[in-house]
Amino acid sequence: MTVTGPLSGVIVVDMTRILAGPYCTMMMAELGARVIKVEPPGGGDDARQYGPFTNGKSTYFVSVNRGKESIALDLKAPADKAIFETLLARADVLAENFRPGTMEKLGYGWEALHPRYPRLIYAAASGFGHTGPYSRHPAYDMVVQGIGGIMSVTGEPGGGLTRVGMSIGDIGAGLYTAIAVNAALFHRAQTGEACKVDIGMFDCQLALLENAIMRYTTSGKIPGPMGARHPSITPFEAYKTADGHIIIAAGNDALFVRLCQALERADLADNALFKTNDLRNTHNRALAGEIEKELAKDKTEGWIARFEKAGIPCGPVNNIAQALAHPQTAARNMLVEVEDVVAGKVKVAGNPLKISGFPDPATRPGAPELDADRAHILKELGLS
Repeated sequence: MTVTGPLSGVIVVDMTRILAGPYCTMMMAELGARVIKVEPPGGGDDARQYGPFTNGKSTYFVSVNRGKESIALDLKAPADKAIFETLLARADVLAENFRPGTMEKLGYGWEALHPRYPRLIYAAASGFGHTGPYSRHPAYDMVVQGIGGIMSVTGEPGGGLTRVGMSIGDIGAGLYTAIAVNAALFHRAQTGEACKVDIGMFDCQLALLENAIMRYTTSGKIPGPMGARHPSITPFEAYKTADGHIIIAAGNDALFVRLCQALERADLADNALFKTNDLRNTHNRALAGEIEKELAKDKTEGWIARFEKAGIPCGPVNNIAQALAHPQTAARNMLVEVEDVVAGKVKVAGNPLKISGFPDPATRPGAPELDADRAHILKELGLS
């Protein structure tokens, strides 16, 4: 066996589709696990129909299913059920993101599987988890962004509703599922016991709200959108310059003094309104006005050079093209090439988990065609 990551040797039977579950299992594949995607015959994963397309293949699908295998199984057909159960007997993890109750109807819920496959970790990611009054409700990313409160703190004060600029509902759930599965694998290695992992997208949205929840529970005030400003630290936001914007993150008193010196406004550090972070937070608009008055005297690039020399955390507001062209992106191998048999060469985000002793190649295998690996999987299982 070629060791490609810390999860090499782990077999994941992946029944997930669209984004939250596939993102979780993709990260496990990136960490070396073998991921066998079990898809319904005919259309397979719904994400295969989502654009953009290259040579007729969904690059959306490619981006989160690279490095996996595919077998199409009808779990209501006896022959395919037999194949599926043989797969489960060899697997370490079963991952699914159906609405709760779906797997039970098929006869493959945790309660049915655990006695038969006591070492199989069962990982479920759903909209609201497997318990509670909303457990059977369907949910997509936008639904949980709304219900979970994240949209209420996103955007400009007084502005229209704004979705977080990526699928934080799905990706958050996918990441939390991957964390829990890895913890369950460790627990099994220590005790021999397998667990059920039950992740709700709604729960994950609440967890990701971090200090918004704390601010409400301690003050009783309901947080709202604040644009590009941090709710608890000042100066810590995007400010206008002569030709655009700059992010300044002066997270403590010493950095604030340095910022004032770099702006050639040492008087701001001595101003009674700005002496402490709490005072700066209270008078943040007054301070922003003073800072932007100085920033208007030079372009963003000039201020970044000056602030970096002074050791002040700062940066431009890049678009996607600029972020990908940043020298740190290449240095950290964060734009990799997928070599797909249909779509050809597709560039996607790399693996942010850098672990010593394991490779992080510049290329990745493609995403499988539906049922593409059936023959070799059946041969491996000793089935025809």
